[in-house]
Amino acid sequence: MYVRALSPAEQAEIEAGLRSSEAFTLRRSQILLASSREQRPSEIARNLGCATQTVRNAIHAFEQKGLACLKQESCRPKTVQAQFDQAKCEALRALLHQSPRMFGKTTSLWTLELAAAVCFEQGLTISQVSIETIRLALKWLGVGWQRAKHWITSPDPEYVRKKQRRDALIALAQRCGWEVGYVDEVWWSRVSQPNLPKPGAKRTSLFACRN
Repeated sequence: MYVRALSPAEQAEIEAGLRSSEAFTLRRSQILLASSREQRPSEIARNLGCATQTVRNAIHAFEQKGLACLKQESCRPKTVQAQFDQAKCEALRALLHQSPRMFGKTTSLWTLELAAAVCFEQGLTISQVSIETIRLALKWLGVGWQRAKHWITSPDPEYVRKKQRRDALIALAQRCGWEVGYVDEVWWSRVSQPNLPKPGAKRTSLFACRN
């Protein structure tokens, strides 16, 4: 199994690949030139320290694509384009603005796996996609996952007013040179004695202290 005879232009292009900073291009060029000298795949693999199948793949790729095989193809999942167009990306954004409990889940915190599952259950995708597909779909929206997972809107009708008040207090503290921090607080049941070990839901409280 040898590569076909190289034209002068192909020979020059492949030899130029030996000076490439890309490891993929360099390795492919080495394989193709060695094969053009009628070295067997097993011999090439031994000399370059790679698998024999890697050599065979390079030769097959050259037969099918020519010099284009010297460039590594993107490993970006093709399912992103197949599953998420612009409209579906916007639908994903709207979905993540709701609590998972709205879709029958037992948690109020989104994860990539949960988002993929709900997209499939709601018919947004024709099959359950990978977490990387969800991440890339959000990237197309210009939003990172760390930001998206906090999109859930509170069911509290006073949420917006309270959030604005909190943000105003934070801004005031920062203008006064205070340090702003957050601590966890445990809620105890109103119908149980405080000394009973029955903690309820946890909430985050805001505090500030002057330097």
